[in-house]
Amino acid sequence: MRPAEGYIGSPLLAIRRIVLFVALTAVLMPVQAVLMLVHAPLTRRLPYWYHRHACRCLGIRVERRGRPRRQHPTLYVCNHVSYFDIPVLGSQLQASFIAKQEIAAWPFFGWLAKLQRSVFVDRRRSQSGAQRDEMQKRLEAGDDLILFPEGTSGDGNFVLPFKSALFSVAERRVGDAPLVVQPVSLSYTRLDDVPMGRYLRPYFAWYGDMDLPAHLWESLGLGTLTVVVEFHEPVTLDEMGSRRALAERCHALIEAGVARAISGRLPPREKRRRRFGRKRANVAAG
Repeated sequence: MRPAEGYIGSPLLAIRRIVLFVALTAVLMPVQAVLMLVHAPLTRRLPYWYHRHACRCLGIRVERRGRPRRQHPTLYVCNHVSYFDIPVLGSQLQASFIAKQEIAAWPFFGWLAKLQRSVFVDRRRSQSGAQRDEMQKRLEAGDDLILFPEGTSGDGNFVLPFKSALFSVAERRVGDAPLVVQPVSLSYTRLDDVPMGRYLRPYFAWYGDMDLPAHLWESLGLGTLTVVVEFHEPVTLDEMGSRRALAERCHALIEAGVARAISGRLPPREKRRRRFGRKRANVAAG
């Protein structure tokens, strides 16, 4: 459900953010296209730099908890809330998204997805062999991939069930080693540093039959959005024994991370780190 009728944002702020985002994109799209054409190493790093600046243009502040895995390749598994997930995750990871085939045909957003070097998945069996080969090629090249296993976006308050079939990519092996999967929680938590509850979260979560242009216009006219990204402990299919068990493990970790973030609680390791930091500060002051 959408919030009550009536626009609560600023049209001038929305226009300013759109202009900044379009200007940034217009400058870097042809640069990335040329880099992809010549297979330059910068092809992987430029989207990361772009998304970090895109978040600033769009009024998004990212709060990271935990760390992404340093070894490559890694499959990052994340809950899906909005189209804003793309710049948020892109600002934290030098990785490519696994996206539905129809996104490739979208105007503008489809071009951006291609320049991000996204892997487009067509679920028809006639196309599955070529897609497996493309994923294997990317993984063997050391590319990290990002998967949204819910298969669609949710309202940001809960994590939808994961489709275990989408974890088939986790069956890929790189050499003799299993592909490592790292769960990631994505939570839309605050607006202008004020906790954002169920009433405001649909202004940023895009799901159901929401109209994209109208939703984007409304969200960009609001204040600064804080998104919490929490990286959980990695796991492999070999450790879990089956795709279903892997999907359930990832879902449990991500669901707990989202619940913590939207309720304002810290993960245990973050509590210990801050407590230790305060003790060191007290010792230094004493």
